[in-house]
Amino acid sequence: MSSPKPLIGCTTYWKEVPQTPPLEIIGLMPSYIEAVKAAGGIPVLIPLTLSDEDLLTVFARVDGLILPGGGDVEPALYQEEGTGLSKRINPQRDRGEILLTRTAVTQNKPLLAICRGIQVMNVALGGTLWEDLDTQRFDGLHHDWHGRQPRTHLAHAVQIDPDSRLAQSMGVTRPGVNSLHHQGIRDVAPKVAITATAPDGLVEGIEVPGHPFAVGVQWHPENLVFNDPHMLALFEGLVKASKQLAMNGNQ
Repeated sequence: MSSPKPLIGCTTYWKEVPQTPPLEIIGLMPSYIEAVKAAGGIPVLIPLTLSDEDLLTVFARVDGLILPGGGDVEPALYQEEGTGLSKRINPQRDRGEILLTRTAVTQNKPLLAICRGIQVMNVALGGTLWEDLDTQRFDGLHHDWHGRQPRTHLAHAVQIDPDSRLAQSMGVTRPGVNSLHHQGIRDVAPKVAITATAPDGLVEGIEVPGHPFAVGVQWHPENLVFNDPHMLALFEGLVKASKQLAMNGNQ
């Protein structure tokens, strides 16, 4: 008899659907759900309107965690006064995802952080962000192709450290990636390793050394899993680590 599929907790975001009257929803893009399913896991959506206590109760029952993309992190959380360049800040989401990130790192629970997620991961562990790349980083590439190109558009390649868990999971060191972000990592958090960079030097990947699987990527692999097996392999790495955790917990 095969072991049960691991439960992969996926944090969610709040949206307002423009209709009369406006409709508020809490959810997640299907691409994340389909990526987890394709990798052999069972996605579990986590609403971030829960109290800290209830969030930790849910977290204790999942085997791994995904932090998806979305709006920006509150600049005050990384010691910035803010320039007005941040968009769609949600304090409840910041609170919940920072709590879950720190708990996942402390408890050695597998974590995959995507786009906004890598930024949350870096801030939660003590790092800082560029609030707007085009404005504050004049010599860099244009990284925000959101709405200008399909989400599968490969904007540039990234160079991955061949000794990293990211490279081990994906099985490749120079993949082409999509690029849908206007913020990025500025100062990397202490005790966090850089694992991937864009051609302009912007950090595109980080991980926590010694952790079973605490990996962050700046691109959106969930949009590429059915085009590139290396992107699916990243989710399979999360699911494999989560399954191992679940099996160890049941022994």
